[in-house]
Amino acid sequence: MLKLAALPNISTRTMFSAFTATALFSVASLSNAALFNDNLPTDKDAELSVGVNVMAVKSAYDLEDSTEVRVLPGVFYDNNRIYARGAQAGAYLINDGVNQLSAYAQLAGNSFDPDDANGALQGLDERKLSAEAGISYQRRTPIGAFRGQFATDVLDESGGNTGRLTYLAKITRNKLTVYPSIGFEYHDAAYNEYYYGVSEEESAETGVAAYKSNSSLNPYINISANYDFNERWAGFANQSVSYVPNEQYDSPMVDSRTEAATTLGLLYKF
Repeated sequence: MLKLAALPNISTRTMFSAFTATALFSVASLSNAALFNDNLPTDKDAELSVGVNVMAVKSAYDLEDSTEVRVLPGVFYDNNRIYARGAQAGAYLINDGVNQLSAYAQLAGNSFDPDDANGALQGLDERKLSAEAGISYQRRTPIGAFRGQFATDVLDESGGNTGRLTYLAKITRNKLTVYPSIGFEYHDAAYNEYYYGVSEEESAETGVAAYKSNSSLNPYINISANYDFNERWAGFANQSVSYVPNEQYDSPMVDSRTEAATTLGLLYKF
């Protein structure tokens, strides 16, 4: 079995970039193969929804106040060729109504501000939000949709990679549409080391125990809902909860087994 350790001159990031390029060229051929139906036509009547979201984020970090309130813009658009969903934007490489293969970019990672931390953690270095780019494949079935994603940190804050396996459903009742989902999120060792690790240098300066993390699987559940007040205005809500596994929880920076985010938004449809 070939191991990355046997290739010291090829970084994981370089290998992922090569994989992405190869996948994109392969998709160009697969899109015309019998395995997939013809792609959906561009929806020239696709609605653009723009609004504002208020998000309450409960962090697993050991902070004086573990809940942070953020006000963010919200954009939703999908014309069967390109899409925007909140913090994620992408382009479909395959979209035949059953299979969706897309390349995307989105905000990613956590943020840790030492000024908001408890005790000796205030002496640690800041951990910053980043952005990642990757590939997503989703297949719709009679019992719901199944989605797999893999992405890498393009701003090189952590230099890590993440992945997701998700089951999604859709429930519609008149003007209300609910999207429950459940799955696992993968974080590699580089990601966890940046956001949850404590270096020997930080330990020597602060007295916080040094910690080195490994890769992890984080189970999560998410429920989104959209309610159309009328033809122009809609309300949006989202609740997500993620379980913090030992690879992250054992960090001296962490004091909670869960992370959660609650979002309320108002959207205007053009």
